[in-house]
Amino acid sequence: MSAFREGLLEGKTAFIAGGSSGINLGIAEKYASLGAKLAILSRSQDKIDAAIEKLKSFGGEVIGFSADVRDFDAVEAALAATTDEFGTIDILVSGAAGNFLAPAMDLSPNGFKTVVDIDLIGTFNVFRASWDHLTKPGASLIAITAIQAVQPKPFQVHAAAGKSGVNMVSKSLALEWGPAGVRVNLISPGPIENTEGISKLGGSDEQMKRFVNSLALRRMGKSEDIGNAAVFLGSDASSFVTGTVLNVDGGADLGDASVDCLTPFPKRK
Repeated sequence: MSAFREGLLEGKTAFIAGGSSGINLGIAEKYASLGAKLAILSRSQDKIDAAIEKLKSFGGEVIGFSADVRDFDAVEAALAATTDEFGTIDILVSGAAGNFLAPAMDLSPNGFKTVVDIDLIGTFNVFRASWDHLTKPGASLIAITAIQAVQPKPFQVHAAAGKSGVNMVSKSLALEWGPAGVRVNLISPGPIENTEGISKLGGSDEQMKRFVNSLALRRMGKSEDIGNAAVFLGSDASSFVTGTVLNVDGGADLGDASVDCLTPFPKRK
């Protein structure tokens, strides 16, 4: 059963960068199920083709573009083509990202730059290129960030640099573009099951079990959890919300909620 009324996004156009896989595809599926017209962008044409076939099963209109978010001109061309096909864009999601575990002393300058370019430069490119194609007033822009933006993690200096920049770019644009009626917000996902991020960064089964037991809600998230948050931020239900990071992480941002952590210290004699 959907948490939202049927047809909530009918008449809306959504553009999703990174929308061919993972949580971004989950967002696209949620938007499609609620009636939005969709455009997705990804580097892999094969992934785009597979995603389009899946998204069309919801009965709506879907188009896709093979492009790298680091290439501003290619992103701008995809947004212009989307506008030509569907009209101005009501919802835009910037979700393309790169990450891997690496101690700082083993991280090459090129590895650092690659992640920052995809996450930070890519987000700026997607947002900046969208300006002329947005519904104004009324457009909602959403960036996908991560806990590393505000909470440093070992072996993640590149992701921390990129995502902290994504947070500030998004908040700066929320401030500048708000007078035109354009909202800019962020979603910070926690551990989402069956995603590439978990397979790359999650560690062993025992490590993941300990991590999940440290979360306040004691479970992994689902792609649907992120999709629901993206529907809220993309819809009129959040019309007075901008410049906000919505944590959808089971309480990961709150710190360790494991039993040992929550057990009071014994009284001193």
